Amino acid sequence: MTSRHSFDRVERSIFLHFLRVMILTYTPTQQSGLLNFCAVALALNDLGYQAVGIRIDSGDLAYLSCLARETFERVAERFKVQWFNKLTIVASNDINEETILSLNEQGHKIDCFGIGTHLVTCQRQPALGCVYKLVEINGQPRIKLSQDVEKVTMPGHKNAYRLYSSDGHALIDLLQKVSETPPEVGQKVLCRHPFQESKRAYVIPSRVEPLYKIYWQNGKITQKLPTLELVREKVQKSLKTLRNDHKRTLNPTPYKFAISQVSVSDNLYNFIHDLWLQNAPIGELS
Repeated sequence: MTSRHSFDRVERSIFLHFLRVMILTYTPTQQSGLLNFCAVALALNDLGYQAVGIRIDSGDLAYLSCLARETFERVAERFKVQWFNKLTIVASNDINEETILSLNEQGHKIDCFGIGTHLVTCQRQPALGCVYKLVEINGQPRIKLSQDVEKVTMPGHKNAYRLYSSDGHALIDLLQKVSETPPEVGQKVLCRHPFQESKRAYVIPSRVEPLYKIYWQNGKITQKLPTLELVREKVQKSLKTLRNDHKRTLNPTPYKFAISQVSVSDNLYNFIHDLWLQNAPIGELS
């Protein structure tokens, strides 16, 4: 084999690979694009190459995806190429959560969504505000006081637990002092809003999940970090424990009985307010 022949083979291989990749990002239109894709994909099939799929990046995404899937199924039957039924349909074009919900209602045939802008930039909250609050120094609890109750911190070292109902749904997240006995299955627990005295409820959990885990301490990793796959699996399992009314897009029911963003034990509630009164300045009137 001459170097020219060898080069031709490499050149053809690169060209065919480029075609295969190009087809993956080809934009179909009813007039020509979709039919051209099918023609090129069939030609590649005769050469031993299998196309991956198409990308729709404009127009009526739901309608075009249904049209493409119907066309693929007809081609699969007509030319006896069953893998055509499984061609991937990818959709992009500034897709966000509302777009996907709308497409679901329209009965689309899209296999994969290409989300870019709305994935790397949260339109509803483009900046995530995080503040570090000190709650303990050398074993001594510390509290931050503010006229804005939401900025008052909950002092001391705490543990966190998620309490579940008998049907498996998450009921409430509970904070306790580390010195307190953890909540037990079947035992009544008084859960309180940390700052509103009248908001409280008894909870009898059917399952108790400890939420506080230490992965970093004294400058060292204390346990093996989970893989991205395990994190994704845990998130999906956690979402399944929420009731549907908590997860709906329009007017969702606040989680945790609407008691608060987090509830505290009766012991921790009293501790917070005792420390609050001890440190709050007393005004003078004259």
